Parts: sequence; structure tokens; C-alpha cells
Amino acid sequence: MEQFVLIIGLLFATVVAVGLGDKLRLPYPVLMLIMAGALTFIPGFPDLRIDPELILPIFLPPLLFATAQKSSWAVFKVRWRTLLLLAVALIVVSTIMVAGAAWLLVPAIGIPAAVALGAMCAPPDPVAVDSIAGRVHMPRRLITVLQSEGLFNDAAAIVIFQAAVASAMDGQPFGIGVVGKFLLGAAVAVLVGMVMGWVTGLITRLITSPVARSAVTLVVPFAAYILAEEVHASGVIAVVVTALEMKRHARAEDATERITRAAFWDVVELLVTGLAFGLVGLEMREVIKEEGSAIWGMLPLAAAISVLVILVRFLWFGLLALASRKGDGDLPPTSLKDVVILTWCGMRGLATLALALALPTALPNGADFPARHEIIVVACAVLLITLVLPGLTLPWLMRALKATDDGAEERQAATVLALRAQEAAVAALRDHALIKELPMEKIALVKSKMQRLHAELLDGSLKNEDQDERRRRGRELAIAVQTIALDAARSEVLSARNEPDADPEVVDRVLRQLDLRTMVMPES
Repeated sequence: MEQFVLIIGLLFATVVAVGLGDKLRLPYPVLMLIMAGALTFIPGFPDLRIDPELILPIFLPPLLFATAQKSSWAVFKVRWRTLLLLAVALIVVSTIMVAGAAWLLVPAIGIPAAVALGAMCAPPDPVAVDSIAGRVHMPRRLITVLQSEGLFNDAAAIVIFQAAVASAMDGQPFGIGVVGKFLLGAAVAVLVGMVMGWVTGLITRLITSPVARSAVTLVVPFAAYILAEEVHASGVIAVVVTALEMKRHARAEDATERITRAAFWDVVELLVTGLAFGLVGLEMREVIKEEGSAIWGMLPLAAAISVLVILVRFLWFGLLALASRKGDGDLPPTSLKDVVILTWCGMRGLATLALALALPTALPNGADFPARHEIIVVACAVLLITLVLPGLTLPWLMRALKATDDGAEERQAATVLALRAQEAAVAALRDHALIKELPMEKIALVKSKMQRLHAELLDGSLKNEDQDERRRRGRELAIAVQTIALDAARSEVLSARNEPDADPEVVDRVLRQLDLRTMVMPES
């Protein structure tokens, strides 16, 4: 019961942290981590123990699913080089650099354990980045880069970590075979995700209740993750692919479901994010308590590795910026300002903590796992430094660099898309047999003010019928006209979402407005 009360308390604290974060203009995940860590200093505060093997399966599927819903396959088609350079290559480079430094600084660590440490420290957390970057008016092109990086980098880090731990446990050399394992796991995971996306679409078409359809989407991420892990594939990639496939097959007529699902997932994402970072705070405190006074001797090593992680990221983005200046426009940073911002947003989080806690305590022969205490302290230090410090200072950094976005580009994109949707609606009305007999000036009203169609259509459209019958038929015709127009507009917007140059979040914003118009339409 004590554990349950603690979880409810963390959920309530999340709501408080959101309100406090809005007042202070600070990210609530960082506030949750600090608050939870501070609470554990209270005498008699209960401990919350979670099996390390459950941390990733519990928290990653819903949070990755929520983030992936804001993207699209088209983004990855355009950004495929960014994906490879950040979600794979940067992870490998960061792992190698951290492992090399640890191997030099910690005498008895050994190469496999050093690689495991590197894999823990390598992947930025997409949940932390998405929660923090979106609140400081960061340019959308940079947010897209960070989201693309964060959706797949956990998969690469987890595969490297598992291979390194297996090497340490069985004494076999850590080799290039990890590459083949990653590629095979990724391919199988993509297949699992596509199948899960198709099955989910089939199920939601058979269910009539919008609430039940939303509930299905809560179950699907966990199912995709578990199924992929059971066949030794990447659960992370399977969840992301499932979300992308569901978005790709979205239907114009599912307006009510989209509104319900969006509200549902806003609540889920907020509470799960707050709970996850609250638990990170509690677990960090437990690590400190277990290490005791020995932790002070490990701080120089932890500080050195933390600085190295940030430096490697800065140099990597610097090289990409130089390549971009030579004409490769697909590469993300185009200036030193971009390099600094993207470096500062390399926030570690759930994956780093979960991998640290999943480290075995002993080898099969009974000996202690090499340098386990140092590895855990270093990983937690990297998490704290790269999450708390950037999270609290990013708003100041954005203002200092004058890099905040006023949203003009997004508003322009939304205006163009709305005009395109309007034109599709008018074209559908012009071609539909139901209203071909209406004067063109009345069809033109849809383009400007669809909400006034009802009154206009009642005005003299059917002169030879009595007033009640005219009103009834006018009302039915108005609703039919609006339905045809809105269906055509939504279809056009959904089609635009799969185009390479479309911003998925801008598209979703316009689509939401059309969905809301559908929901407020009077029933016939």
C-alpha cells in the first residue's frame, strides 16, 4: 500500500510541477526529478523499488509512441542521413570515446565493462528533449532533428550495452558481430511495427466507440515492444514504426476519434513523463545512499566523463555544420548557434538510468562485475549534468543566442495548408452531384465561411415548399454540404502529412481545427 501511495503522490506532484513550471518557465520533467530527489532526504521517506528490467518496458513504449505520433515517414525519408549520423553513428562514436576514457582512467574496468558504460552514457532521451525543447520556442527544424535522433538512438545503445554485458559475463571478446545483430534486430522490429500498425488499424475499424479506440492505442505500444523483444528484435524501433504506420493510415472520417485520442494521449504523456522522472529522482537517491562516502572519490571521474560526452556531441555537430556549409542541405546544423543549441539539448534520461540499474552485480564465477560502482556513479552523474543543467538554462541560452522562433514560418505553412484544404473542399462541392444545381456564388461561401452555409442555403433555395419543409431540407442540405467539404479538406490535409516538405505538427494543428468543426456540426 505504501508503494501505491507513493506512486499516487508522484502523479499529484507531476500536476504541481506542471503548474510551477508554467509559472517559472521551467521544464516540468527537470522539476520532477529535483523534487523527487529532494523528497528522499526527508527522514522516514519510503523507498520505491522497481525491477531494472521493467523500467524500459513500462515507460519507453508509451512515451516513444507519443513522440513518434508527432512525426511521419516523410520526415525520415528527407532526414535519413541525419538519422544515420545521429541515431547510429553518434551513438557509436560517443560509446567508443567514453569507453576509451574509462578504460584509461579506471585500471580494472576491462573493455566490455567500459563499452557498457559508453552505451549507457551515449543516447539522449527523446522524452526529455521533447518536453523541454518545445517550451522555449525552439525553431521547428531543430526540434525535428532532435526528435528524429531520439526516436531510434536508444535501440543502438541498448544493443551495444547488451553485447558488452554478454561479453563481460561469458568472457568472449567484444567484436564486430554487434553490427549484424543490430541490423537484424532493426529489420525484424520494422516488420513487427508494420504488422502491429496494420492489426491496430483493423481493430479500430471494428470498434465503434471512440473511447475504446483510444484505449486500444494505449495497449498497442506495449504489445509491439514486448512482441519485438520476444523475437530478439528492438522493441524501441517496433514501437516507433507502429506509431508511424498508424499515422500513415489515418482516415479523414475519424475526426471524433482523433480529438478523443489527442486529449487522451496528452494526459497519458504528461503523467507518465512526470512519474518516470520522479522515479529517476528516487532511484538516483538510492544509488547515492548505496555508494556511501566512496562516491566522493568517484566524482572526478564522473565529471571528466560528463564533460567528454558534451564535448564529443559538440565536435560532432560542428563537423556536420562544416559539411552543411559545403552544400549538403540535409544536414541539421547550419551555424555555430545551431551547434551550441543541439549540443545543449543532448539530455540523458530514462535509458541511461535503466541501463545503469540493469548492470549485473556479479560475474558467473561469483566475482564482482568489473568497476560496477564506478560505472553506476558515472552514468548517474552524466544523467544529472546533461539533464538538469541544460533543462534549467536552455531558456536563458535561447534568449542569449537570440534563437527563439516567433512562429512566423509555422503560421505561414499553416496558412498555405489551410488554403489548400479550402480549395479541395470547394472542388469537391463543385463536382458532387448533390449540389451541382446550386449557384456558384453559394458554393463560394464554403471557401470563406462554411459556418454560414446553413443560413445562406435556407435563403430562397426552395421557393415552392412550405416554410417548415424548406427549413428541414435546407438544414439537411447544409449538413451534407459541410460534410462533403470537410471530408475533402481533411483528406487533402492527411495527404499533405505524408509529403516530404510537410511539418507533421503543423499539419496536425490544421487537421485538428477541421476535426473540431466536424464535431460541432449539427446532426441532421
